[in-house]
Amino acid sequence: MRVAIVGVGQTPFSRNCGISIRELCFEAFRDALEDINLTPKEIDASIICSAPEYDKQRSPAGLISEYLGLTPKPTFYAESICSSSSTGVKAAYSFIKSGLHDIVAVIGFQKMSEISSAEVQERMGRGADIQWESPFGTMMPAGYAMYAHAHMQKYGTTEEQLAKVKVKSGKYSVLNPLAMYRREVTLEECLKARVIASPLKMFDCCANADGTSCVVMASEKNAKKITDTPVWVAGIGSASDTLSTTSRNNLTGLNCAIEAGKQAYKMAHIEPKDVDVAEVHDCFTIAEIMAYENLGFCKPGEGGKLIEESQTYIGGKIPVNVDGGLLSKGHPIGATGGSQIRTIVLQLQGRAGKTQVNGAEIGLVHNIGGIGVYGNVTILRR
Repeated sequence: MRVAIVGVGQTPFSRNCGISIRELCFEAFRDALEDINLTPKEIDASIICSAPEYDKQRSPAGLISEYLGLTPKPTFYAESICSSSSTGVKAAYSFIKSGLHDIVAVIGFQKMSEISSAEVQERMGRGADIQWESPFGTMMPAGYAMYAHAHMQKYGTTEEQLAKVKVKSGKYSVLNPLAMYRREVTLEECLKARVIASPLKMFDCCANADGTSCVVMASEKNAKKITDTPVWVAGIGSASDTLSTTSRNNLTGLNCAIEAGKQAYKMAHIEPKDVDVAEVHDCFTIAEIMAYENLGFCKPGEGGKLIEESQTYIGGKIPVNVDGGLLSKGHPIGATGGSQIRTIVLQLQGRAGKTQVNGAEIGLVHNIGGIGVYGNVTILRR
């Protein structure tokens, strides 16, 4: 039995949404149901996804399920930091594939504006080892800066190549009405920006955001009743790495992404060259370059060359993050994976507007939690 994505929704990602998390989730949920033949009462289960401690609500699944009119159907809470909603998608796939449920809504959210940027960094830092790492400053920027230094030293990757990832991101974010930063940036702007964690500068880093996403999934027998354009889940891979970066044997790539990608490709019976469009977890510019390599879009060490040659633009070898990515679209932690999946679903349905990749039939989503702790790779087919 195949499993399909039948509906996708997303709110605009913003610095301060001005509404509660229940209202925020309703907006994406309504968007997902708008063009499909489905009512809330027909949904068998929901999976609510976020990272805790960014708002005061404990056990948000119960609150959101109630507000969306999904009770008394079961609701579950999924958390794997920044990859929470793609983890939710894998759980929903498993529920449907096993026959436990026929239709499942996966709702990812984060309202990060309730606390300061410093408080956000402190909470994200506690996604690392709180005894031996985060107290010593291994926050997200510092962690990825370490990977950037290692990549530069081993492969000769340059700060200009990192900056070109952000230049691409800005070019496409202008065309995405839901993106938080809708402006282009020049290479010179990126290189002259203030340093956050050397060699990463301000434009090398994604931004905190408020936002939600919704992915509605269904069994094959139901999918074709709900929509004329289902998108099929062809492959799902998941893996993890040590929480402590000092225990890792690879500091120029993310082992969890490499392993998750292998699993997803094997399940989908495809190779990297078969992917038409991809969304990768570009929380920092170095993360996108490593993703190119970890997913097999190029050889290890050639990620910088791939962006330098514009091969990840539309019209290139493999278009990547043509919605602006995390760098420009914004990164509301729990909503990010669902937003990435929404982008690929629209591409495969031919509804991506000015950023449409012509003839896209196979799309890939790469979603990472923490500093390479959790990795999810999802492959979708038209």
